Amino acid sequence: MKGRYEERQRRAQQRLKDRGADAAIVYPGPNLQYFTGFRGEPVDRFHALYLPTDGDVTLITPAQYLTQARRNVTADAFCRVDGNDPATVGDAIVSLLPSAPEGLLVDDRTPHALTAHLYDALESGTIGSAAPVCEAMRRRKDDDELAALQRSADIADAVSEEIRLLGASAIGLTEAELATKIRTKLHSYGATAVSFDVVVGAGPNGADPALRHSDREIRTGDPVVIDFGCFREGYASDQTRTVVFDDEPPTTPAEFDSVHEAVHAALEAGIAAVEPGVSAGDVDRAARDTLEEYGYAERFTHGTGHGVGLAAHEDLVIGPGATTTLEEGMVFSVEPGVYFEGEWGVRIEDLVAVTQSGCIRLNDSSRAWKP
Repeated sequence: MKGRYEERQRRAQQRLKDRGADAAIVYPGPNLQYFTGFRGEPVDRFHALYLPTDGDVTLITPAQYLTQARRNVTADAFCRVDGNDPATVGDAIVSLLPSAPEGLLVDDRTPHALTAHLYDALESGTIGSAAPVCEAMRRRKDDDELAALQRSADIADAVSEEIRLLGASAIGLTEAELATKIRTKLHSYGATAVSFDVVVGAGPNGADPALRHSDREIRTGDPVVIDFGCFREGYASDQTRTVVFDDEPPTTPAEFDSVHEAVHAALEAGIAAVEPGVSAGDVDRAARDTLEEYGYAERFTHGTGHGVGLAAHEDLVIGPGATTTLEEGMVFSVEPGVYFEGEWGVRIEDLVAVTQSGCIRLNDSSRAWKP
């Protein structure tokens, strides 16, 4: 395991060198986890990884975490810095840099006050974003990462099937109560945490893609949009299903059937478009064009998907005009939706991983609206 992180650090050092930078500062979160195996959250005392093009990869950490860091973090050296004062931390970083630094790339999560101090301290150097280096490396998953993502998706699938079996017993539960059941079941299957706040949108609340859940009760005939995921071994899952729990036709059965069919067809069209060499925008277009054929494209009000990995939402965007070229090992969601404001909505989401010749789907739970 340690060798994996050392190899990533060496590749990052080469990328930094190619950019003419002396070093990068990697802040706690997914990037730090990617390079060291240590996520470092929540951040109550400053710690970060100093990643130079040459020399020792150094974890900057306060005394209280030093013993734990030496035991759990893959780094060449450790630098003790106590407190959160930007000047103290910034001076420690500057002391690690070459005497005449050409440039320092800073993680986008780095506190503004610290970045400002570094700007002032490095008069001859330039400060830039480390995101192009970190995010580009995280986009393509290796076999171990793909296996972890599959195990996380398997948990989400298992919980999805269990929630579906609630059937008519879900009627009368509030959205918040159902969200709590989902969280509990995720943990029972071995999830370490939810990957984002569980979404349960019943009836008109399902027409708001930004809503999480409320105290509204699930009623007979409500289409319920259920969107959730979890972390397992540090990697996230994310899936969406739309269910009518009581097996009775929704309030507008003919149109609901048509919309659900359209969204499912858009999901399949988007996934069918995935292969190395196509653009992220091509996948979005395939899903959106399918909804256009059904007459619902104007009600698809968000992008088709996003990257998934150490975070539930990574920087890969599957949306209109997205130009990123898909490569083997990329993992992202495909999640078309159709929404009737104030009435109801339908969204279906699966995760896919790009392969040499196309893609594999990480989810296999039922996509039907009937329990």
